[in-house]
Amino acid sequence: MSVLLNIAMFPTDHGESKSEYVSQVIKVIRECGYPYQLTPMATIIETEELSQALAIIQKCYDVLEDLDCNRVYSIITFDIRKGHDNRLKSKVESIESKIGEVSK
Repeated sequence: MSVLLNIAMFPTDHGESKSEYVSQVIKVIRECGYPYQLTPMATIIETEELSQALAIIQKCYDVLEDLDCNRVYSIITFDIRKGHDNRLKSKVESIESKIGEVSK
């Protein structure tokens, strides 16, 4: 199984710039050890099970709570597909096979 998790999470109660907080969320994601891709608007993570993706979401929230964030905004989407893996890479490769290299 492949679970693609697209997540954006940041506090709304700590000023205009969010990079200090987002960097701590990305650190949590990186330390989880799953393949991920940081984009300007969100981060995409691939796990093997839904429970693993949900645990990452909880850890990300926990780090913001530890930083005294009282209000956290999150956008979370899933693409869950049985019988497949490595989709973080293969989905992009599928497009590139049709139109050539894309910006990553």
